[in-house]
Amino acid sequence: MRHGDLDADVLVVGGGPVGLAAAIHARAAGFDVLVTDRRTGTLDKACGEGLFPGALRAVQALGADPPGHPLAGISYRAPGRHADHRFAAGPGRGVRRTALHEALWKRAADVGASFQHGRVTRLRQDAAVVEVEMAPGGGADGTGAGRAPVTLRAGWVLGCDGLHSTVRRLAKLDTGTGLRAGRPASHRYGLRRHFRVPPWTDLVEVHWAPTVEAYVTPVGADTVGVALLGTRTTLQAGFDTLLRSQFPELGARLAAAPTTGALLGGGPLRRRSRRRSAGRVRLVGDASGYVDALTGEGVRVGLAQADAAVRNLDDAAAYERAWWTVTRDYRVLTTGLLTWASSPARRAIVPAASRAPWLYGAVVERLAR
Repeated sequence: MRHGDLDADVLVVGGGPVGLAAAIHARAAGFDVLVTDRRTGTLDKACGEGLFPGALRAVQALGADPPGHPLAGISYRAPGRHADHRFAAGPGRGVRRTALHEALWKRAADVGASFQHGRVTRLRQDAAVVEVEMAPGGGADGTGAGRAPVTLRAGWVLGCDGLHSTVRRLAKLDTGTGLRAGRPASHRYGLRRHFRVPPWTDLVEVHWAPTVEAYVTPVGADTVGVALLGTRTTLQAGFDTLLRSQFPELGARLAAAPTTGALLGGGPLRRRSRRRSAGRVRLVGDASGYVDALTGEGVRVGLAQADAAVRNLDDAAAYERAWWTVTRDYRVLTTGLLTWASSPARRAIVPAASRAPWLYGAVVERLAR
């Protein structure tokens, strides 16, 4: 129930999967919730779209069950070698990001969350209230142009607005990319495209080339998604060129397959925040910090953060501790793999995984929880 003269007990900025999960948790805790986003409609994102078993269970625990394609495990692949591991705790699911968003949006609406379109332009707070100024619309289509800004008052603000978080910046929690200035060529980015072709495997395939990775995820009976990760310099060669030149086997398999939807990009991937809280503001998901997409942990970690943020709304120190706990495996494993992948030993990743399947399997199971 809304308290006093507030527009909402909890204002969630960012209507992606993590923001919607936070809204669902907040409604379950009895809070009046308003979700805002500068975008409208079903939201998409350049990502791998694979829900590992733990992530799928977390989504289903929220009351959503998006359609997709079963995922049985992960395969690391390089020319002439591969290492496969099948999940021990049941399947995950390849899910189009649009399908995930639709399922969580419907669930958030069903449990009573409200929604408002607009972009955050200012943030002020005192000991009891956060005031957020919203510019109506803000999309490329000019929706809301010419209308006066509105001020929303909430007891708490959850910044779930992604890598380029406005809430993080306005709350003075931003530290940028976390990479040294003067080395923009080392910043990593992602590109993603879908192909209309029946999946040839129930595994997420990670193809390793000298300077770029390709993540292949079956997301439907007739669709696979391919995400490329690399530096800006590498990706400037173009998606199709990289697919043909760096992954000839994969490129040949997809050569005759029609593409569907737009080519999407995102990055730089690495982001840091000074802290996860500032007064009555909490950062959640990618807005709170992100290392890289190498391990595919983003959704599961973000959902765990959303739960922790709502459970610890009135205790910033407790949320900070919970944030470090739920992100520990992701940070350690991703940082280690990124360091390895950025070193001269990169070519040894797939051979090492195939020679030590017990270790490779242990890492995959750790991520799949």
